Amino acid sequence: MKELIELRQASRIYNSGEQSLTALYPVDLVVHEGEFVCIAGPSGSGKTTLLNIIGGLDAPSAGRVSIAGEMTNGLSRRSSARMRLDLLGFVFQTYNLIPVLTAYENVEYVLLLKGVSASERKARVASALCRVGLEGQMNKFPREMSGGQQQRVAVARAIVAAPPIVLADEPTANLDSSTGKDLIDLLLGLNSEQKITFVFSSHDPLIIERAGRVITLQDGRIVNDVRL
Repeated sequence: MKELIELRQASRIYNSGEQSLTALYPVDLVVHEGEFVCIAGPSGSGKTTLLNIIGGLDAPSAGRVSIAGEMTNGLSRRSSARMRLDLLGFVFQTYNLIPVLTAYENVEYVLLLKGVSASERKARVASALCRVGLEGQMNKFPREMSGGQQQRVAVARAIVAAPPIVLADEPTANLDSSTGKDLIDLLLGLNSEQKITFVFSSHDPLIIERAGRVITLQDGRIVNDVRL
């Protein structure tokens, strides 16, 4: 299988004055195309730091990172943004939707950044929103939608440009258990049908048990890596 994510001795230390905090100790990690990976562990274990390093939202203090064969170390801010736009989709715990845009416009925004034509944008956005079950909600603003619906908009936005990798940081944390299960079912379907590689973090046992691979972090270290 093709290697999509590779970390070699990647670590992250945050410095504040004379004090330093190691959020992530040196990590070796490879994720292959088509995997459905959960990064598990309690709050403060380093889950978000690891996801941010994979996604180019944070730079490792040491080690190297490559995404789809492209080294991300030392990329300029502009090149890093382009890499994220081309290769990654993101789903955040707090949805991160733009409140003044409709569901349709939130999803379309990614394609506008990529310079996709108007006709193709229309087709892609409609398809993405239908795929997440929101074909009747396209013109609603985030404030008019439930938490589960907003997270589905976020998923549609993450997949609309057909990235090979989607990263999700605690995507079910603000949802009730039933809605959270439905969301994971949706992600599993996208993983199976469209071969999107998902890497998401969670500390919810009901979510963790649905993953095909569970990487457990504790105090900034990988303590277990199991394929289920």
